[in-house]
Amino acid sequence: MRNIIFHIDVNSAFLSWEAVFRLHHKGGTLDLREVASAVGGDMSLRHGIILAKSIPAKNYGIKTGETILEAQRKCPELILVPPNYGLYEQCSEAFMNVLREYSDIVEQYSVDEAFVDMTASCHLFGSPEETAEQIKDRIKNELGFTVNIGISSNKLLAKMASDFKKPDRVHTLYPEEIQKKMWPLPVSELFFVGRATAQRLFTMGIHTIGELATVDPKLLRGILKKQGEIIWGFANGIDLSPVLSVPPANKGYGNSTTTPYDVTDMQTARKVLLSLAETVSSRLRADGVQVEVVAVGIRYSDLSYASHQKHLNSSTNLTIEIYNAACELFAQLWSGGPIRHLGIHTGNVCRDDFTRQLELFDETDYEKLALMDRTVDSIRAGFGIDALKRAAFLNQPIDHMSGGISREKRTVDYSRITVL
Repeated sequence: MRNIIFHIDVNSAFLSWEAVFRLHHKGGTLDLREVASAVGGDMSLRHGIILAKSIPAKNYGIKTGETILEAQRKCPELILVPPNYGLYEQCSEAFMNVLREYSDIVEQYSVDEAFVDMTASCHLFGSPEETAEQIKDRIKNELGFTVNIGISSNKLLAKMASDFKKPDRVHTLYPEEIQKKMWPLPVSELFFVGRATAQRLFTMGIHTIGELATVDPKLLRGILKKQGEIIWGFANGIDLSPVLSVPPANKGYGNSTTTPYDVTDMQTARKVLLSLAETVSSRLRADGVQVEVVAVGIRYSDLSYASHQKHLNSSTNLTIEIYNAACELFAQLWSGGPIRHLGIHTGNVCRDDFTRQLELFDETDYEKLALMDRTVDSIRAGFGIDALKRAAFLNQPIDHMSGGISREKRTVDYSRITVL
């Protein structure tokens, strides 16, 4: 018996979830999914990009990731709504809970999509197609939004199938259907083929997935290195990766933030780095890990980017050590130009279960610092992240815990907006 793998993808997730919430909980009468609409960041905070769009908006050529100004030029009547990640997390959890009723092997791939291994349980509900229709209809009737479901014998083909015609559809893409359903597609639609890779393939005369599948893989490896072999295998429907109900351990932790204004002085930049060190280190401690590498990334006002990293003398998850390393890197890296985006990233993750190697002339009380960090984490967990903040952030526009999903994106004050 071959494997039965589903890939379930929410149609226009952020916009759909907002539309359903407004219709069923805020007295809205306009379904955002049926008009040209989009979820977009706050331009005043320099987060002015399209995060999700409706199908009517897509028909105007509006794309996820473009600026709001670009989208409005294409469609002046575009309805914009603010992001609400708190709502998205609730909807995602409800979505995943439905899937777990059909299998105990569910891999959450992102907030709005998942793989489900139905090999051992599908017979309880019917044929793969009947089971997928049942799941799709349940989500629509119980949760109010629609999904696409792709069915195949591996994760790659299931994901490719779910991207076929939308919305609210079930598609199959079994190995025997590859030549008919997948090979005629543009090579740019193959998973793991980004814009730059697609352009290189075009210059080689490869325009469809079928053409890629019949190329000598040695030629692809010579030009695209390991990625060439991977995408050749994908074009032929080869994917041996299992559905993982337990996510693999993080290989690195990081946070970044777009500043509300251009940063042009060292003091402000160091405050931003401190706020990022707070959030990154708290995540490390929550997962019981430490890191051996710290990196800093700077995006300037002209959108150019630079980064630098260093290996630490000892692995750590202490806020002050990550901050000090970030400040040292920043001082080496910064050109003096105006900054619009800063990030701290870490690597070489290891478990937080060994004794630090002490240095002869180092008088730092690391045990005391670790106890202080754990105490701060505990207070913030019990009373909110604003229960404790460093004095440097009092009466400052810089959030004392920056990075990840910013505060203004976590909730929406609906009393201050008009719900159509």
